Amino acid sequence: MSFAEQLSRLQAFLDADELHEEALDYVAAHGYLTALAICPDQVPEREWIDALFAEPPHYRSDAEREEIESTLIHLKAHIARQLAGEEEPELPCDLDLGEEPDDSDLRGWCIGFMEGVFLREAVWFEDAEDEVSELLLPIMVGSGLFDEQQEFAEIARDHDLVDSMIDQIPELLTALFLLCQAPEEKPALLKPRH
Repeated sequence: MSFAEQLSRLQAFLDADELHEEALDYVAAHGYLTALAICPDQVPEREWIDALFAEPPHYRSDAEREEIESTLIHLKAHIARQLAGEEEPELPCDLDLGEEPDDSDLRGWCIGFMEGVFLREAVWFEDAEDEVSELLLPIMVGSGLFDEQQEFAEIARDHDLVDSMIDQIPELLTALFLLCQAPEEKPALLKPRH
């Protein structure tokens, strides 16, 4: 089975209504795996797979479970290769929150990404808190998870600002990846790892 076929089967599985209500759908799972590919710490596969589904899905067979889990692992590796490459990573949704941000795929992708960050939140900010916070800001804004905080509420009201922030997400992902995964390429002003 080609990778494209595996992905379409994964998408059908993740977007089905049978999964736990807190399980991530395909677009959110893509954001989540992107965060895991960037994360300075390797999160064990079993841990992130279990967290993605919230509770174990009802697979039709062991073969289906293996197929879904191995496709998730392959997708994470594929995203990591994209991030490490020369081209901007591709998101599985438009870079647009639309008229109803809560219904947009991009919001789901950003929420999924933040779920990935939350798995190892301290590690993300350990070495370069200011830079990481700045790079994560557009994704945090896109997620809507922080809209109750005053500074986020103010940003959310400025639609042009939000649009320009969201347009930066693909290049920010590459910058985050380099910051977290390629310490030798970090600018000299960052403090070294202890």
